[in-house]
Amino acid sequence: MFTGIIEETGTVQSISISGNSGTIQIGAELVLEGTRPGDSIAVNGVCLTVTALTGRSFSADVMAETLRRSNLGNLKGGSLVNLERAMPADGRFGGHIVSGHIDGTGTVSALEHEGNATWVYIRTEPEILALIVEKGSIAIDGISLTVAKVGKNDFAVSIIPHTGTHTSLLKKKAGDVVNLENDIVGKYVQRLLGLSQGMSEHRSRITEEFLRENGF
Repeated sequence: MFTGIIEETGTVQSISISGNSGTIQIGAELVLEGTRPGDSIAVNGVCLTVTALTGRSFSADVMAETLRRSNLGNLKGGSLVNLERAMPADGRFGGHIVSGHIDGTGTVSALEHEGNATWVYIRTEPEILALIVEKGSIAIDGISLTVAKVGKNDFAVSIIPHTGTHTSLLKKKAGDVVNLENDIVGKYVQRLLGLSQGMSEHRSRITEEFLRENGF
């Protein structure tokens, strides 16, 4: 599990994709401290397993599902990526519950400055937007952020200078693709209510009457 609090940005040293899978090597410093092969590191929000370590880099395998769901296949040598080690059991919970399992991608549509903040607007698919709520949590390229606006085809977050400095988000431009992970609580609620794609509402045993009877 991760928290969406980025520890550092790393640099892609090499990425090799053959067919529908490949390997990636990333230069880093802080996230290498105490890390061993087999540990998990979130790369742009994607949970990857460390397969090898050098003094200042780590390598990981990238499978087909990861390439389908994320923007890792768009990376190249020199690309900046957001990095976070898996949260230890006694760690401080600074963001929100982030699994490292990407739901899909979005496209940056605009960046607008307002005082010391920067608004980032992101267009995405209806099934992802359905689980995004104003003032709720969203992980964008692994960054735990608060949703500030939700539209019919997009949503927006407001980025403070610290986040802009310590992550890669404000280095994006219109048209760039970002990884999105919805709040896991919302996904479980959707499943329990039978509202997931391909499910019928009447199959759920949780109804408005049931919730009232149980004090909700």
